[in-house]
Amino acid sequence: MSHIARPLAPELAVSEWFNTPRPLTLAALRGRPVFLHSFQLLCPGCVAQAIPQVQRIERVFAGSDLQIVGLHTVFEHHAAMSPVTLRAFLHEYRLKSPVGVDLAEEGSDIPVTMRRFGLRGTPSSVLIGRDGTILHQVFGVEDDIAVGARIASALAAAPPGAPGQPDEDGACIDGRCAPGGDR
Repeated sequence: MSHIARPLAPELAVSEWFNTPRPLTLAALRGRPVFLHSFQLLCPGCVAQAIPQVQRIERVFAGSDLQIVGLHTVFEHHAAMSPVTLRAFLHEYRLKSPVGVDLAEEGSDIPVTMRRFGLRGTPSSVLIGRDGTILHQVFGVEDDIAVGARIASALAAAPPGAPGQPDEDGACIDGRCAPGGDR
């Protein structure tokens, strides 16, 4: 069985959080799949397509351990997209999952997390596996069925360190490999 090396997701850089009592980190979320969606409240594609899709994902996967995280990524119209405006937007669109404001960096129009992930714009989404690696990343909005299938696959994956799962070196932790393995 070949082991595909996937990049570890870079850490989030957030200046302010909404819909969560404390800041989130991807490191602390290891063991859970994460659906990270990047949006701007003045982005037509985000408002018309991505936000409704996130609302559907929140409903469909509510009983799972999927962590949905929004990232308000402002790279234009900075003055119009204040935290007060974002709070009203989240309330009006009834987004329940945590949302962070991507950290602005002086001298750059591109916020830190957007740059770290290499996001091309909004809307964008990143599916992060239980082991913290990037499983899928896309600019734009994909069909619900494709997104749902990817999320279901990530949810079905065994947590890191589970019996029969390879460790960081590709060796099986309990001396056995998952079915179909070559060890």
